Amino acid sequence: MAPLPTSNQFTERVSHLRPEGAYAVLARAQALEAQGRKIIHLEIGQPDFPTPPHVSEAGINAIRSGKTKYTPPAGLPHFREVIAEYAGRQRGIPVDASQVVVGTGSKPGLFFPTLALVSPGDEVIYPDPGFPTYEAMIRVAGGIPVPIPLREENQFSFDLDYFDSKITDRTRLVILNSPGNPTGGVIPMDDLHHIASQVIKHDAWVISDEIYTRLVYDGVTAHSITEIEGMQNRTVIVDGFSKTYSMTGWRLGYMIAPVALADRLELLITHATGCTATFTQYAGIEALTGPQDFVEKMVGEYQDRRNRMLELVNAVPGIHAQKPQGAFYLFPNIKATGLPSKEIAARLIDEAGVAILAGTDFGEGGEGYLRLVYANSMEKIEEGMDKLAKWFTAL
Repeated sequence: MAPLPTSNQFTERVSHLRPEGAYAVLARAQALEAQGRKIIHLEIGQPDFPTPPHVSEAGINAIRSGKTKYTPPAGLPHFREVIAEYAGRQRGIPVDASQVVVGTGSKPGLFFPTLALVSPGDEVIYPDPGFPTYEAMIRVAGGIPVPIPLREENQFSFDLDYFDSKITDRTRLVILNSPGNPTGGVIPMDDLHHIASQVIKHDAWVISDEIYTRLVYDGVTAHSITEIEGMQNRTVIVDGFSKTYSMTGWRLGYMIAPVALADRLELLITHATGCTATFTQYAGIEALTGPQDFVEKMVGEYQDRRNRMLELVNAVPGIHAQKPQGAFYLFPNIKATGLPSKEIAARLIDEAGVAILAGTDFGEGGEGYLRLVYANSMEKIEEGMDKLAKWFTAL
């Protein structure tokens, strides 16, 4: 019998990979629940709303009518047309169906363009704190990660002076996320213009992760860098259905890229996944073309929850949080405690029964912060905040 493989037998491209913090905390929470503990879940970034019934019915009807065979790797032609019309209208830019590539969630829209654009040794700029997949995909492609701090005093947009010092002719790709995970920050249009000018100057590309683009509050607009002249031909927009339509388990997303790159992305889909499930694409068509009142109601509910969570968090001594402009995350500053974020997160779940994430689950720039999710009921939010407040008060 051959011996089991050890970590030093794997390639460099996978040896650095680590679990996402959310899944690790969820596993710990479930283990405690199996012991009879009650845990308030404020750690998982997914909507607590069901998929809209008319969207689910479209998927079910597609299965019943036999739409369960292969599709073209880039997606159903009609679905690509619908996405192009919707995404272009949403952002005020021209989008052709030939630019659209459908994927199994939005993560292929992050990984595949990185594989298509980044060669070993290329530098890639990304936000810190930011979604953990960014650093993972850079390293898998052989790129050199260049984290750029997000500053609390700048509504968690890039530190532009630091960005200017790090972007060079070795920079192949810049990753943006607005509204952002884990901070809820929205990049101002002035900052996007600044970033765009540097990207054009250094002949780089952009991946713009816009998965939360419709989850914004108080009349804020999450602008896309593609609205700026000269950026559509060097940007990949990444979006999907998980957050806006509460379809996390449907695994449905898309990327919008210049046609020549879209052709390469379709080939990566061809050889990696083949295609996206047919019936989910019919559900996606219904999501984009059907009634949108679900989204408006959900966003209104999130805004109410955000306001309540913010009020309760800022009433706790030693903690303060900015009002997030988008997504469904609160990113409170806990530096006054003097304790590492990881320690506080671990103790909160074990001692208070509240599952949250440490800011460092999103990079070194997250030290001194926690991520709380308000994609949960108002009742659970208030119960969780009460437990959190009592724990911090005792601390």
